[in-house]
Amino acid sequence: MRKVAFYTLGCKLNFAESSSIARSLEPLGFMRADFQDSPDLFVINTCSVTEQADKKCKKVVREAKKINPASTVVIIGCYAQLKPEEIASIPGVDLVLGANEKFQMPTLLPPYLNRQVKDLPKLIATEIRYDLDYHASYSVNDRTRTFLKVQDGCDYPCSYCTIPLARGQSRSDSIEKVLALIEEVAANGVKEIVLTGVNIGDFGIQQGKRVETFFDLVRAIDTESSIERFRISSIEPNLLTSELIQFLASSSRFVPHFHIPLQSGSNSVLRLMKRRYQRELYVDRVSQIRSVMPNACIGVDVIVGHPGETPELFLETYEFLNSLAISYLHVFPYSERANTYAVDIQPKVVGMQKAERSKMLHILSEKKRHAFYMSQLSLTGSVLFEESSENGLMEGFSENYVRVAVPYDPLQINTIQPVRYKSIMETGHVQGEVLIVASR
Repeated sequence: MRKVAFYTLGCKLNFAESSSIARSLEPLGFMRADFQDSPDLFVINTCSVTEQADKKCKKVVREAKKINPASTVVIIGCYAQLKPEEIASIPGVDLVLGANEKFQMPTLLPPYLNRQVKDLPKLIATEIRYDLDYHASYSVNDRTRTFLKVQDGCDYPCSYCTIPLARGQSRSDSIEKVLALIEEVAANGVKEIVLTGVNIGDFGIQQGKRVETFFDLVRAIDTESSIERFRISSIEPNLLTSELIQFLASSSRFVPHFHIPLQSGSNSVLRLMKRRYQRELYVDRVSQIRSVMPNACIGVDVIVGHPGETPELFLETYEFLNSLAISYLHVFPYSERANTYAVDIQPKVVGMQKAERSKMLHILSEKKRHAFYMSQLSLTGSVLFEESSENGLMEGFSENYVRVAVPYDPLQINTIQPVRYKSIMETGHVQGEVLIVASR
């Protein structure tokens, strides 16, 4: 068999799509291999959220050609859709596939493998269309946790974001098909599924019409699925309804872990960003979660250095985040992208200022995570053990996203065990004690 290696940049959605595309290549005789294993085919699934992601793509191409100069290199993903000509000009790239074309790889790829056809086009990427097809995807790289795509595209024109240009309008799978995919995943021994999408709370649009809702999907999964645990990867605060919060609090399958994008704690900056809420709504959502799930983990996305974010407005964000009962932050320095509203917003924030603001929020995030972990000590949780490490420990995440380590036991890998949280380790993770070994 020939070997194919995938290198995936960006979000959980990209990982789900990489895994599904890899499976679609199996009928062509491709076996998935490691990047260093001198594969015949490299597929690089790109992100274009930040400038760094673009630079990483170019570096990965160079490394691929060093490993196997005779290999075929294919680029897919958001960067491939937004700047296909730029990518096609990178030395070593053989084929660039756009947003819809990447799922046609099994039929488009063969001529590029034998290199017997002259003058093959490097670029097969049509302009983004409103009627893009929906392609279901899920990952199977980690048999204890699967990323399952249920929604794609976005109808929110945030000032800094190119995702609607790269992925098109919001569209979804049907609940019936999602449930069927869940059972397909369950057959592989998976214990936990992470539901992913570009704007997952907007689930339910099919062929341009809303026919179902995300709440409908959650209820169906909770009652009809055989998988033990589900997480919601990320959900916009304006789509995280009170009804949904109350249901999740009583759910037998959905875990008390929320990741809710904020982007800024300043209402002035939120307006510049064209976000669909103000910070008062965010406070309300966090308060509602804490009232019914006091031990829930709440993660927050924040962008620093957006045009128009003055030092005073950044301090508003810092103080706002410091006051919130949240558990950790994901911090992103603003990166200017062509064809976005933010390009024309003044004043700009220079690189040094963005780096300083990012550092402040990273430190705050560590304090928030440490405080959250400390609040869990002496409590018990259910931990899905995933891996072993060199120092004789195995680790996993609890239902509320506490990273826990206990002495390695091969029989407990890919099982959910009751654990008491004892102390904070030097790594920052929680040292745990397995109580009664369960067979789950």
